[in-house]
Amino acid sequence: MDNRRESLPFLHLVPNLVTIIGLCAGLTAIRYSFDGRFAVATGLIVFAALIDGLDGLIARRLRATSQIGAELDSLSDFVCFGVAPAIVVFRFGMTQDPGLGWVFALVYAICCCLRLARFNVMRASPDAPGHFVGVPAPAGAGLALMPVFATFAGIVDLADVPLLVALWLGMIGVLMVSRIPTPSAKGLRVPRDKAVYVLVGAALMVGLILSRFWLLMFVLGLAYLAVVLWQAVRHRRF
Repeated sequence: MDNRRESLPFLHLVPNLVTIIGLCAGLTAIRYSFDGRFAVATGLIVFAALIDGLDGLIARRLRATSQIGAELDSLSDFVCFGVAPAIVVFRFGMTQDPGLGWVFALVYAICCCLRLARFNVMRASPDAPGHFVGVPAPAGAGLALMPVFATFAGIVDLADVPLLVALWLGMIGVLMVSRIPTPSAKGLRVPRDKAVYVLVGAALMVGLILSRFWLLMFVLGLAYLAVVLWQAVRHRRF
């Protein structure tokens, strides 16, 4: 009888550790929002979104995908892109009307939860479409934070317009649970002869992140929202 204990290779734990780092970023964003440090809180949520795109890629590269990793990722997404943005936006622009503001914060968080539950069910289905249905949770968080982006970019100060911020948060929640087909980067392939353009674009993006971070986030949010609305009109879904 072999009494040797089976051990899990450390590399198989790396994707889960990356997911946990993202979860810590989302939880820390909530903490900083209570201190009124909204720039730090928002930046941490953006960081969590970047981490969310890495853990699955790392798991596939290391052939370390697992059911527990998928469930951990989903739970982390709810905290980072459902709970954290709702609290940050509530603390940022809706404390002047906390009753109404909190209702819309709850609506957004619940819509994110429903969207993730639907995604988990569809992911397990053999007939799953090759695109997202509704705005994905990380993108929804980015759209929800656009009032913060606009304010810090100096475009318009929305911190004192609680009704507008509340309605915006509710609208993003609706887009997350909608039936709009939204693009997925999973099957994206860059031709080798276009790789240089991708590198130039990436370098430009890094430069903008370092110099015009808030403006870049706002513009990217507007561009993505335009794509979503175009898909809704094109496919006549909502």
